[in-house]
Amino acid sequence: MDRIDSVVLTQNAGYTSLEERFNQSTVKKTERLPFTIKVASSLADIDKAVEMRRAAYRRHLPEFAETMGVEALDAAPGTIVLLAQSRLDGGPIGTMRVQTNAFGPLAVEQSVRLPDWLSQARLAEATRLGVARGAIGRVVKVALCKAFFMYCAQNGVDWMLITARSPLDREYEAMLFDDVFGDNEFLPMAHVGGLPHRVMAKPVPLVRQRWAKVNHPFFGFFFEADHLDIDVSVASTQGETNQGTDCGGLPGSASGRLRPLGEA
Repeated sequence: MDRIDSVVLTQNAGYTSLEERFNQSTVKKTERLPFTIKVASSLADIDKAVEMRRAAYRRHLPEFAETMGVEALDAAPGTIVLLAQSRLDGGPIGTMRVQTNAFGPLAVEQSVRLPDWLSQARLAEATRLGVARGAIGRVVKVALCKAFFMYCAQNGVDWMLITARSPLDREYEAMLFDDVFGDNEFLPMAHVGGLPHRVMAKPVPLVRQRWAKVNHPFFGFFFEADHLDIDVSVASTQGETNQGTDCGGLPGSASGRLRPLGEA
């Protein structure tokens, strides 16, 4: 993996800001989804997210699933919980938690020390991903990944991070996440029951460029369609009380100054 180090992130100018690029007139159509994705804003929403987590984790990690409940990180500053709900009956069909490093270390840092080339960057980690079974779950997962990207793009995040167990790590490889440590290296993760996971990252400002270069199958879904049912906005009152999930604590992010490195 060709690293985009802190020098590139902090010293290069002339790069069109990611939010501007994301909102340019490349959108060709508006699509409606059979579900909505929003930021959880109530205890009822969080309860639905936890319900979905348990159902999803129970399929692979039943003992760990039984220990899952509302976690302190769910309401921590710099963190949001995304909730996907069926438009038919409002039931939960997917969830993902997104934590930034605006106010403290990421969950992954309970298990590993991130390398120096990430130490000065604005980071966001996705955890507690869970989706419904079947075809709808596969669509929801892609939509949650788009919501994760949108949130990062709108809040000046430089790098998206995930931890992935086998064989799910191959899905993130396909989305052009790269290993933070050694190639295909699995490390035990304290925040997911001690199971071995790959730590993977993707530079937010280069997602569109990289995907266009390889004609990625999700390019149209991410960049050429406006999905009105995906809303990653956070109520302003949350940020004012400092009890919500506003990512406004990312001053001076380098995303808007990252040069378009064709080989990054």
